[in-house]
Amino acid sequence: DIVHAWKPAIPLTVHHDYGLPVMPESDCQETLFIASSYSGNTEEVLDGCKKALQKRYGAVVIATGGALLTLAKEHRVPYVQLPDTGLQPRCALGFSLMALLALLQDRSGIREARDLARTMRTDVCKKSGKELAKMFANRVPVIYASERNSAIAYNWKLKLNETGKIPAFCNTIPELNHNEMTGLDVAPTTKKLSERMTFLLLTDKTDHPRIQRRMRVLDSLYRKRGLQTLRYPIASTSRLHAIMDSLLTADWCSFALAQRYGVEAELVPMVEELKRRLRA
Repeated sequence: DIVHAWKPAIPLTVHHDYGLPVMPESDCQETLFIASSYSGNTEEVLDGCKKALQKRYGAVVIATGGALLTLAKEHRVPYVQLPDTGLQPRCALGFSLMALLALLQDRSGIREARDLARTMRTDVCKKSGKELAKMFANRVPVIYASERNSAIAYNWKLKLNETGKIPAFCNTIPELNHNEMTGLDVAPTTKKLSERMTFLLLTDKTDHPRIQRRMRVLDSLYRKRGLQTLRYPIASTSRLHAIMDSLLTADWCSFALAQRYGVEAELVPMVEELKRRLRA
């Protein structure tokens, strides 16, 4: 999703389900199926990879190990083995990103990504994230962004869920202007349903001018109804830098919230419980 947000011209389809995406057979024959699972044991990724191999489609694997890497070796499928550093998948985005760029043979992208280690102001991200966490205290975050930045908003949400251990949601403009905001047209009888929400608008000066205007008008409409809104810019010297800067800020924000609530930031016990029950 992040690569697609960065380079939308790449014909990349992201599939988050069992099996393979529905495509004409002729397209399947010309498609490279990339089975990416950090642990190598993600059930739906394994299922899709097996189906691709059964049909003799072109396939490659990205994993630290697990059943997926074993499958790749058994079938002599090309693979990228990520370093097993013990990180949670959401914290290993850099490894997954570089692996995907390597498979795409995107040398310029690899160079740009490597430069981030030198150019990113991690101290600024840390400070901004902690400040946002104060604003989110005892609130339910709702992240809004343009459609082109939907992957950024979604990653903010998942970091707040997984690291912060709090409910968080996301949506995109203009779609939410046709439906979601109507559910927030606060009335005395519904006020309690939305009064604990804080809406973070991820603004972007490179968005379509009408999207930028929609953001401003929506902000005004929500404030008029007593809803709490915040703005945080997606901005930097390059598109990739802007994306990763925003996501590192989200990491610090979610970590600070975990500390505030006294919850374990790294582990995901409900996910592990789900996996155990599925295996039973």
